[in-house]
Amino acid sequence: MLVTVEGVYQDGQIRLDDAVSVQNDTKVIVTFLNEKRAAQPAPKRLTLDDFSFKQTRELLKDYKGSFSDAVIDERREAL
Repeated sequence: MLVTVEGVYQDGQIRLDDAVSVQNDTKVIVTFLNEKRAAQPAPKRLTLDDFSFKQTRELLKDYKGSFSDAVIDERREAL
């Protein structure tokens, strides 16, 4: 007869989730499963929806300078 019972190993002790009724000394096999880690949210990836030409035009409608010059200035400041 094979019986499968889950449990937790902690501080040198095995704590079974269910009671097991065994009359005689019985050999057991203990398998340590990989620790289940809490699911971490996947990192946000950019999609085409993140790039909206219409939205960008709306945000920059009052901008009177050169976008290229603004990018160049920003990069120079970063150095």
